[in-house]
Parts: sequence; C-alpha cells; structure tokens
Amino acid sequence: MAKEGGAIPSRQMGKEMNEIMERRVFLKNVAAGAVLLAAPGVEAAAESERRPNIVYVFADQLRASALGYAGDPNISAPHIDRLAEESVNFRNTVSVCPVCTPYRAALMTGRFPTTTGMFLNDLHLPSKELCLPEIFADAGYDTGYIGKWHLDGHGRDSFVPPARRQGWEYWKAAECDHNNYDSHYYTGDSDEKRIWDGYDVFAQTGAARRYIREHAGGDRPFILMVSYGPPHPASREAPDDYIAQYAEEDIELPPNVPPEEEEAARGYLREYYAHTTAIDHSVGELLETLEETGAAEDTIFVFTSDHGGMLLSHGLPQHWKQVAYGESAHVPFLLRYPAAHGSQRRTVSTPLNTPDILPTLLGLAGIEVPGPVEGEDLSALVTEEGEISGRAALYMSVAPFNYGLGAYRAVRTDRYTYVRNREGPWLLFDDREDPHQMDNLVDKEEHQSTRRELDEKLQAELDKIGDDFRAPESYLEEWGYEVNDHGAIPYHGDPDPQTPRGEVDYS
Repeated sequence: MAKEGGAIPSRQMGKEMNEIMERRVFLKNVAAGAVLLAAPGVEAAAESERRPNIVYVFADQLRASALGYAGDPNISAPHIDRLAEESVNFRNTVSVCPVCTPYRAALMTGRFPTTTGMFLNDLHLPSKELCLPEIFADAGYDTGYIGKWHLDGHGRDSFVPPARRQGWEYWKAAECDHNNYDSHYYTGDSDEKRIWDGYDVFAQTGAARRYIREHAGGDRPFILMVSYGPPHPASREAPDDYIAQYAEEDIELPPNVPPEEEEAARGYLREYYAHTTAIDHSVGELLETLEETGAAEDTIFVFTSDHGGMLLSHGLPQHWKQVAYGESAHVPFLLRYPAAHGSQRRTVSTPLNTPDILPTLLGLAGIEVPGPVEGEDLSALVTEEGEISGRAALYMSVAPFNYGLGAYRAVRTDRYTYVRNREGPWLLFDDREDPHQMDNLVDKEEHQSTRRELDEKLQAELDKIGDDFRAPESYLEEWGYEVNDHGAIPYHGDPDPQTPRGEVDYS
C-alpha cells in the first residue's frame, strides 16, 4: 500500500477531477440565481465578517426514545441531557429513509431518495450531485469529516480518494466499519489503511477536538461532521467500564416489547446503552473544547442520528431498521446556537425531515439555498418562537432489503404517524397519546376523518417530489440496480460500484 501522500492513478484522478470541476461550475451558476432563504434574525450572519461554525455529530442507529431528556429511565447521558437544556429540541424529527446510505445521501444533498436514486445501502453517491461541503466551501468555510461515511459504494474497506469525497477537505474517515477496537480509516490522499487507537468513538473524538482547536481561531469558519459507528448493533462490545454501569435485571423495557422477548431485549439494550453513554462522554468533550476555545457562542452544534432500530420492540429483530415504526424512523435532533436563540431549551413540535437539515443549516449561516435542494429551510424555528402548523414530514422505504414488511410511504406530523403500504392505509398512531405505537387506529371508525386528512397530506408530499409509489422492482429497474437474493447491494470484497443511472434532474 502507498504511504502518506501516495498518488492516485492519473486516469482515475483526471476523470473524477473533471467531474468535480464541472459540478463546481454548476454550483456557482446555481448560487448566482438562488433565492436567499435565511430566516429573520439571521441576515447578520451573511453580512458579518465571519459566519457561524458548525459541529454536526451523529450516532448510528440511535433512536429518539433512548435518551434521558426524551424520557428513557435507563440511560445515563448527562452531557446530552445538558445539551438538551441549552438547545432547540426538534422532537418530531424523522429519518427520510431509515437506513444508513439513504439518510446520508439526503443529508448531503437535501434531496429525497426517490429523486437521487439513493434508496439502498452501499450505493455510490455520484459526483454530479451538489453536496453540503461544496456549498459551504463556496461560502468560505473550511470543511472536515471524521468517522463513518457509507456513501462511496466501492466496498466497505475501500479507500475513498479525495475526488470522491463530495468536497470534504479534511478527512479521517472510512466507508463503514463497526469493529470498534480495530476500526480503520484513511486520511489525506494516502491509500494506506490506518487503525484508530482503541475504542474508535474516543479516538475520533480526539481528532475532532484537535480539528476544533486548530480552526476555532482561524480566519475562516468551519463545518465539521463527526459520524460515530455505535450504538449500531453490529458494533463490537462497548468499553468494559461503560457496560458495568448497566445491569440487565434493572433495565425497564418499553411496553411494546413482547413478554417472550424481554430477556433478550434487556441483553441488547445493556450494550446499546453502554455505547450511548460512551458517545455521551464524547459529546461532553466536544462541548468542553468549544468552551475552551471560546467558540461555543458562535457555533451551531447539532446532535442527532441517522436512523433508529427496533431492539425487539413490536417483536421485530434487534438489528432491524428501515421499518415504519417510531423506534426505526424517529431520531433525536438537538440544535444549540446561543448567538441565535440564547441558551434556554425550547421544544419544537413542527416535524423536521432529513432533506430539511441542509437548507436549515444554510439558513442559519445566511447562505443561499441552491435550487436543487428539495428540503425546506426551517431556521426560523431556531431564531423565532412559534411553530409551522399543518406540516408533515415524509419518510419511506422504497426497496426494502432482508425484511418482509414491504415498501411503504409515511408521514409524521406534530401528533400522528400515518403509513400507507402498497395495499393501502396500513398504520395510524396518535404519538401524543400512544408514544409506543401500540394502538393502530387505521381501521377504527371514529378515526376515519383523521385517516383521510393524513392520507391527503401524504399524497401531497408524494406529489411534491413526483413519487407515484410503484412496486420496488420498478425503482430498481429505473435506476439500474442489481441486488442479491436478500434485496441488497453486495458490499464485501471489491464490488463494482452501483451508482444511480442516467442524468441527475436539477429542475
């Protein structure tokens, strides 16, 4: 393997650099014609000499309900609880397609999986897509990414060269690795595989703290993303001292875990909580570093997750995600920006969706939102009191892999979750009265007007993005994907990357 600074083959580099240059020309053209969508009270960010820094931290498969501020009686996460006291808590945040690659593609592009074709794990996000780091870099930001990437599609161990990093400059990342004590990464332009020292969450946090210290006092603002692998059930065990904090017999289970699964669920949750407490420790260190460097006041700090997981709720296997229940699709989203909203906790009921995150961050930074972005700028909910009434967040499973529950389209509102499968209305839950989603109201006569209203909202959201909710096979054919017997993109060995076929529609 090449050492630090090793060269990338010139033919590959030339092709990929041409794509990047073409895309950056496009970015400038888009930006020139874009409409400024910054929220009231944020205009000063665009006019001041320095825009806010952004530190975006996300865990893998951490469901919204598994945190103390959200009501979980088991978890010890004091730093995240303190962060919640100082943040705007978007309590109805959903993962647009609750599995790793689709979420990450929607986060980077602000676009829906059915628009980009990025609705399966282990796909390659094409260079022609306009991505978050390129937009921020064009506005004068330094950009950095640490941890799990899962957007390259060239194999989970493969080197991701600079030309395929979608504009991230600083890079200490790997496509995917849940072997937390032998976890690999690449850095710079070297294809030498490196190993994080010890438990990778702590090592990645150390790298993030160094990045913050080096950039906090610089002439340019920065955006840093830190993507942790745990508490994903594929992760190796948490550190012993964190596991020791939890006794299985003391874990209180949610009521939607069937009695015959209770013993197994407590075993899974013990490990899950231990990883989450380790992440909490790291969140505390990142917040401490921002305070030490004097950057906390002018830094947007986000803590969230790419999707949740079932962990035997509703009797579904512990590793399942991508399903419509809240344990899978409902994720935490805390946003702290003292310069914009002060330091007091505020809970927002208006639903937030993954494609909304990019335009909302752009709005808070006073940066124009490019036309291709499909999500909405909700930054006014950070800078102003109030809600957006009647809003619904669309989420989906387009071509499910491994699981027998099938494709669906769903909306979450400030009160309800409504799900339609290919046969018609499927699930309806009152999340306010039934947070564990144990009483399906979809066929109950007294809730038919609510069902009709939510079905209309769902159809309106589908119409916005031109999704006619066809059979999964139709989407696979449209985008040119070949899947294995489990309906998944192969990722072991050195697979040929599968990338969305055809031209990207930027209309």
